Amino acid sequence: MKKEALWYEKLDNNLVHCHLCPHNCKIAESKSGICKVRQNNNGTLYSLNYKKATSIAVDPMEKKPLYHFHPGKYVLSIGTYGCNFRCDFCQNHEISQTTLNGQMLDIDELIKICKSKPNCVGIAYTYNEPTIWYEFVLECAKKFKEANLANVLVTNGYINTEPLKELLPYIDAMNIDLKSMNNEFYKKICGGRLEPIINTIKKAIKNCHVEITSLIIPTKNDSLKNMEGLSKWIASLNPNTPLHLSRYYPAYKMQIPPTDPMTLLELKNVALKHLKYVYIGNVPGLR
Repeated sequence: MKKEALWYEKLDNNLVHCHLCPHNCKIAESKSGICKVRQNNNGTLYSLNYKKATSIAVDPMEKKPLYHFHPGKYVLSIGTYGCNFRCDFCQNHEISQTTLNGQMLDIDELIKICKSKPNCVGIAYTYNEPTIWYEFVLECAKKFKEANLANVLVTNGYINTEPLKELLPYIDAMNIDLKSMNNEFYKKICGGRLEPIINTIKKAIKNCHVEITSLIIPTKNDSLKNMEGLSKWIASLNPNTPLHLSRYYPAYKMQIPPTDPMTLLELKNVALKHLKYVYIGNVPGLR
């Protein structure tokens, strides 16, 4: 099911200019943007993944990961396909870097499912990048808010300011990836820029509960200097913001060996100089 997209403008010669994310794609007739889910059809931009889900599950809130938002509770998790990044290390590339059919969703049914599950407090838009599912996420978040259920966004933070401002009033919690404080890392490995993520975090932290995740990749973003800068910057916004240091494993186009757990412990100690809550993920027995 296609739906006309939000946040775009029509140009001459059937071109469209998408304003959803900082790529600001100018899309020719019959072509899609970098995200692969916003397509120009005869001069109108459509969301191809509207209401389409590739993954549905009920997860512990801590799996998002959110440790300080309804701890011990559960959340209905849904995701679609596509992404506006091209991370070499993507662990969900089967859904993020391709086009899939998916299962059609009904928002009222999702609300019923959520309310029927014990200790389920809301919905999480996750698994792939939810901001490129914008039209559906906005519509769904409004209805879940009306039903007094929580909305959780697990995101890379790569969204333009105005679309983010429209969405934020309906979002209760966000886990935002902050992969590095080095713009070259984002440019070469992710296909994006650091500044828009910085802006997203600044705005989100003023409007909802925020936790940050940083995937630590050997030789790429595992220096003590990077962690010093990253944790110090987060602390400048709010030192009580939880930071999750996640262990990297080889995936997709990147085959660097997994992160040494001792490196994560060293980085955690650096971050704890500035932040009150720092956790280690993807390592059994460490937290």
